[in-house]
Amino acid sequence: MQFNIPNTLTLLRICLIPVLAIVFYTPFEHHLLVAAGVFGFAAITDWIDGYLARKLGQMTAFGAFLDPVADKLMVAVALVLLVERHGTPLFTLAACVIIGREIVISALREWMAELGARTSVAVSYVGKVKTAFQMVAITALLAIDPATNESWLLALCYVVLYVAAVLTLWSMFIYLKAAWVVMKERDNSF
Repeated sequence: MQFNIPNTLTLLRICLIPVLAIVFYTPFEHHLLVAAGVFGFAAITDWIDGYLARKLGQMTAFGAFLDPVADKLMVAVALVLLVERHGTPLFTLAACVIIGREIVISALREWMAELGARTSVAVSYVGKVKTAFQMVAITALLAIDPATNESWLLALCYVVLYVAAVLTLWSMFIYLKAAWVVMKERDNSF
């Protein structure tokens, strides 16, 4: 059996989730920067494992299942941590939109796969841009303590996260629209 680098990176990302939470709450000097580094490293391994899976021909059913799960878990946990620290209504709404969309799209993809139409809800360009904005915003927000830093950088991070939330809704609409076409073709009762 061949060692699968992409699957190993995906498993590493999952193992980093409790590390992120522990570092975030452990009060040592620069703990927020370390937490941001853990999340940033995980975000980079997401891109690397996808690239390596294609490049090395190591795409597996296990990886296809686990990779998006690892991403969604890491993002959801990071956003929950951040809501505690940046707990304004607008911030909380953005986090809820992002987490809620991930749940909806995961369920939609699973259901579409059961219908044999999984490719109808494949990752879109808007979804990729949303992910980039989301990862940058979360990484930066993990590094900043809003209680001690009210700089332009914090405001910029909020804007990037809110843009990610808008892109999240937009990409969800694209996926739902594509699924709707398939559903209408399969069930004329709509």
